[in-house]
Amino acid sequence: MTGSPQGPGFSDPSFDRSRLDAIRDQLANPRPATPPAPTSRPTPPASTPSAKPAAREEKERPQWQVAAAIVGGFALLLYVIEFIDALMDHRLDQWGIEPLTLNGLWGILFAPLLHANWEHLAANTLPLLVLGFLVMLSGIGRGLAATGIIWLVAGVGVWFTGGQNTLHIGASGIVFGWLAYLLVRGFFTRKIAQVLIGIVVFLIYGSLLWGALPGTPGVSWQGHLFGAIGGVVAAWMLSGPERDARRARSQASAAT
Repeated sequence: MTGSPQGPGFSDPSFDRSRLDAIRDQLANPRPATPPAPTSRPTPPASTPSAKPAAREEKERPQWQVAAAIVGGFALLLYVIEFIDALMDHRLDQWGIEPLTLNGLWGILFAPLLHANWEHLAANTLPLLVLGFLVMLSGIGRGLAATGIIWLVAGVGVWFTGGQNTLHIGASGIVFGWLAYLLVRGFFTRKIAQVLIGIVVFLIYGSLLWGALPGTPGVSWQGHLFGAIGGVVAAWMLSGPERDARRARSQASAAT
């Protein structure tokens, strides 16, 4: 009788026991999956929304330094212009304000930049530096706006009221405007610090206000007067937010 031989001693030549052992090893000790290879595109670093503002704040200069740079730069510009004017035999002075003339309207823009001589400029320099710095110190934007208002009011006032056949030049109108602005702004804003600054300024430079009155030959008292008026107008206009806030608080307290 023939058949397939069986028994414990039988071995099939086609069967590979090493493959079976390898499968058992894989089942007993599974290998961790290989992580995917990183892509070549770099991942951008995480950034918080406040990172850029914080860096910008670190780079910002203190306000007093900005105020000093602006006023000092303006004074330097005046000296450069006067140097050029002296080389040109003061022909630039014709761009001053000639009251009630069409050409004199240009002087509203240029007159504060021109001076009759070095002595005229030197007399304006120290109060210009001190008062201009104090004006800019309370806020660069507000200080520049106040200067623009003073510049315009002083120039227009001189053009309308100055004597015929006269020429008005010099930055003293701006100086008087800054002086008046510092004197009265604290009363409009009701801020103690600004009131105290106004008092100190009055004690030091208050005597300059006499220059807004007629009487001194060769002095543009109209420029001084309307510069001071421009300073009061600027202080009132730019104190609008404080006055509105104060009015709102009064209405709220009255309602309760």
